[in-house]
Amino acid sequence: MSHKCKALYHTFGCKLNFAETASVERLFTDRGITTVSKGEAPDFIVINSCSVTAEADRKCRSFIRSLNRKYPQAEILVTGCYAQLKPDEVAALPGVALVAGVNSKLRLIDYVDGHFGADIIEPAFVEAKDLRDFMPSCSRGDRTRYFLKVQDGCDYWCTYCTIPKARGRSRSGSVADIVEQARRAADEGGKEIVITGVNIGDFGKGRDESFLDLCKALDRVDGIERYRISSIEPNLLTDEIIDFVAQSRSFMPHFHIPLQSGSDKVLALMRRRYDTALYAAKIERVRRVLPDAFIGIDLIVGARGESSELFEESRAFVASLPVSHVHVFPYSERPGTRALEIEGVVEQAEKHRRVAVMTALSAEKHADFARQYLGTVRPVLLEHPRKGMPMGGFTDNYLRIEADVDPANDNLVRRMHLDSLGDDGETIKAHLAD
Repeated sequence: MSHKCKALYHTFGCKLNFAETASVERLFTDRGITTVSKGEAPDFIVINSCSVTAEADRKCRSFIRSLNRKYPQAEILVTGCYAQLKPDEVAALPGVALVAGVNSKLRLIDYVDGHFGADIIEPAFVEAKDLRDFMPSCSRGDRTRYFLKVQDGCDYWCTYCTIPKARGRSRSGSVADIVEQARRAADEGGKEIVITGVNIGDFGKGRDESFLDLCKALDRVDGIERYRISSIEPNLLTDEIIDFVAQSRSFMPHFHIPLQSGSDKVLALMRRRYDTALYAAKIERVRRVLPDAFIGIDLIVGARGESSELFEESRAFVASLPVSHVHVFPYSERPGTRALEIEGVVEQAEKHRRVAVMTALSAEKHADFARQYLGTVRPVLLEHPRKGMPMGGFTDNYLRIEADVDPANDNLVRRMHLDSLGDDGETIKAHLAD
């Protein structure tokens, strides 16, 4: 290409995908490919896809088609879980020039290098079962927070999930390599890092290192003021990890702990590795040693085998938990999963009703949690505002705030007085306390 190449990036799905997209953007930038500004047309479009549900697949297909209509000259490069699981389906979409699957940074780079006269190396599409390598990454993209990938893959094979097929076996980097990534983020001015992976509590499996070892090492990195643990399985969230977060220098009082169902019968059908008693004990432990902690949970409703009685059991269990937010998913049929062998299909209309019930419960819990802190002062990492918008940021315990503050405070931790809860029941109006 004779003109300077530009690229557009879009990420679907989890924080791990955001970390990986940001790494790709950095590698492209190193090759002179700039990120498009508003109103510019891209030469390449990189889409990092998600396939956690059938709806995620549909949204990705629709988005690709819309981008092809808007930028017919652009070459669309698709990576991520949907590309890994259904490469032929993705390749058939209009405008798609490359389907790269997961762990495909090198293949993407090989492809764009071909446009600059370099030899293109076209490795064969790698099956997930053959994914062995792990390369940690820590990238910010256009966000204040950095996303640090510490682990990939999963060995759990829950009956509803395709992630092991997409991501391969559990694997992770070394403590030393990941600490070095955090140090680089600090050198770039990073203040907050979100620790990401598919199953981060499995960190160090097969080596003489653990997730707790990693947390302790990261806590000693100068310059990083905040870490957040993105999501950790309840059976891998040890009392030692909880107690460490409670006394650490830089780990925030914030946990995201997948539940998936509040019914022991449904948990057994899902082949989850805990029951409600263990889960409740973990929440109680967090609340006891970190009373201000934000606790988010994931919940699937309408799974095969979840009768009306079992859904009510799940709802009652979630209602009993002192949590801050419930991320609700309707169960989605995924080809090749063992869940398809389970009897008791829930109709779509009933799934939607159950989503609405649990979403309303989540809103109530989030608002109740936020109201506890009105009138108090908490530290907030302020983020650069969008044009015409107030400045925003998150407290240490993950309450979203908005404030009229000098943009010079971008990427600085400031003490903020929390004034009033917004109409959305989540965002808090705040002002500088000093």
